[in-house]
Amino acid sequence: MNRQASVLATIDRWVEAGWLSRLNHAFARFLRELEPHAGDAVLWAGALVSHQLDRGEVYLDLASLSRHPGLTLAIPSDEDWTSHAESTQAELSALKAFGLAQWQSELRNSALVSTGEGKTPLVLDGSRLYLRRYWQYQQTLDRCIQNRLAPARPDLPEALRNRIDTLFPGSPEQPDWQKIACVLALRSRFAIITGGPGTGKTTTLTKLLALLIQLMEIEAPDARKPIIHLAAPTGKASARVSESIAKALERLDIDADIKERIPKKAGTLHRLLGSRPDSRRFKHNRLHRLAADIVIVDEASMIDLEMMASLLDALPDNAQLILLGDKDQLASVEAGSVMGDLCGGAENAAYDDHARTWIERYSGEKLPHSASLGNPFNQQTVMLRHSHRFGEHSGIGQLAHAVNAGDSAQAQAILKNTDVYSDLLPAPAGDYLRLRARPEPDAADALLKKLVAVNAGFDTDGKPNPGQGYGHYLDATRNRPANDAASYDAWAERVLAAFDAFQVLCALRRGRWGLEEMNRRIEAWLFPKQAPGLWYEGRPVMITRNDYNLGLMNGDIGIALYHQPTGKLRVAFPADDPLSAARIRWLSPLRLPDAETAFAITVHKSQGSEFNHVVLALPETQSPVLTRELIYTGITRAKENFTLLESREGVFEQAVKTRMKNPADSG
Repeated sequence: MNRQASVLATIDRWVEAGWLSRLNHAFARFLRELEPHAGDAVLWAGALVSHQLDRGEVYLDLASLSRHPGLTLAIPSDEDWTSHAESTQAELSALKAFGLAQWQSELRNSALVSTGEGKTPLVLDGSRLYLRRYWQYQQTLDRCIQNRLAPARPDLPEALRNRIDTLFPGSPEQPDWQKIACVLALRSRFAIITGGPGTGKTTTLTKLLALLIQLMEIEAPDARKPIIHLAAPTGKASARVSESIAKALERLDIDADIKERIPKKAGTLHRLLGSRPDSRRFKHNRLHRLAADIVIVDEASMIDLEMMASLLDALPDNAQLILLGDKDQLASVEAGSVMGDLCGGAENAAYDDHARTWIERYSGEKLPHSASLGNPFNQQTVMLRHSHRFGEHSGIGQLAHAVNAGDSAQAQAILKNTDVYSDLLPAPAGDYLRLRARPEPDAADALLKKLVAVNAGFDTDGKPNPGQGYGHYLDATRNRPANDAASYDAWAERVLAAFDAFQVLCALRRGRWGLEEMNRRIEAWLFPKQAPGLWYEGRPVMITRNDYNLGLMNGDIGIALYHQPTGKLRVAFPADDPLSAARIRWLSPLRLPDAETAFAITVHKSQGSEFNHVVLALPETQSPVLTRELIYTGITRAKENFTLLESREGVFEQAVKTRMKNPADSG
């Protein structure tokens, strides 16, 4: 057996173990076909950079790989992390034979790799190895944002300065970060406003839009009205921002003419760019730009590198881009943590002298001293800090803050104090939120069942409790209307809204407390007569693969309902875009792309959504996936109530102490 065959055989063994995918293996074989004499390092690197892309990483960090291959690749993953420790070390020895210098040397000497422009499938940039397509996306992002960072104007007109003071008459928060965000965004053609739930991102955006419209009128009084687009990554996220904008405008004291020109409805990014059926490409690109003066994107933490590059490519050079989102959330489901990367260090308010002078001149706010100087992106980024939704008496807010700070002791103290924090709900049985250190499986099942089955028609005491459980959605499902299409659309909307009142979130897919097993158990409790995996009325499903023809995106949730107008079972989804006239889309289950039952969903897939009550179920063992960002994201999906279900003591504490980071930082 030659060396190449040996490498591919080892990769094949890793596929059988579930550590790599068949696509990763196929890509390594493809590289060998292109270069029959490719070295071992090249074939390994091809398989592993493909694997990293599956994990949401846009490149393979060779420096980290040479030091900590298992940690870098998260091999093994999920619940296998501790049980396969010894066998894993033996398997990883194949990679430990390569040091950083050897990785780089073999890759540089391969015809399959270049250091930049060209047509090679792989690109080596220092110690980072990219698939060419993702290297190109990264170049597009860097180039387009850098071009927008230069100040667009030397100063602001006096009339606008007065309007700024009118919109921000005074704030108990010092400094007023919302005012600072508006002022800084008026400086160039790029701005980021980041902050946790309830910090006023949408309110700030609405005031900023009013100021931008007035500024354009002052600078070019005879010009046409500005073209403003408001977008979000998903239909659910765009509906939420549309609702938030409408509420903010009701409270805003501005001229009716200005208020009329602020967009009230957000669309999806796919619709904005014009997605093409059966293609990754969009109608709008660098050769066919958007007609736009201002583009605002909410929930920007959900945007992957490919989508952000596509958006930037399609923007006119003189258009302003404003991103809003929570930098501390998990990165996007697809590859690339764009928002997190752009906002690194935003909490330090490390502005240079030019930015600091501009802020203090036009806002009148005194900035806190910063010991360091931020990167170029930081100069156009403002982090909002005061939550108006979660006050000092909110357990959700206090818990999210403690987790985000990595303070596990404080987080656990808050969880124990449910008498003070009424929005942290204990289990219905009155037990503490977590089970004992060594729970019996039956006891764990009983606790989970009590959480999901409250108000579902067979809870122990029969008392209604609409704040918990799936009972509210089950009742709505059974309350079928009269036989007309309009009534059925309204009914489907009620069912979908009721389902959003409660959600079980999981950290992992596999294992006893993973997505697959949790869904199996919950489905058996709520629909005991239904066979698993079959379609039945009331089954909630999540789409797991984009389908541009149907307008369904990865993460969209629909519910199977009997549709009397057609006489068939259909899956009801919210309209794919708030700008659409249709309220509900009724789709045959046979037409759907990949879909899975969604009584429980992963924290990753919950991004962009909010639920009245969230139950976050943690696994029995620690995993590389369990980080404070994951815990924080799970907590902040809850609007009114939150319950932590910890199946083994210590898992939550360790997760809060573990920060999601680039593997290169693991030294």
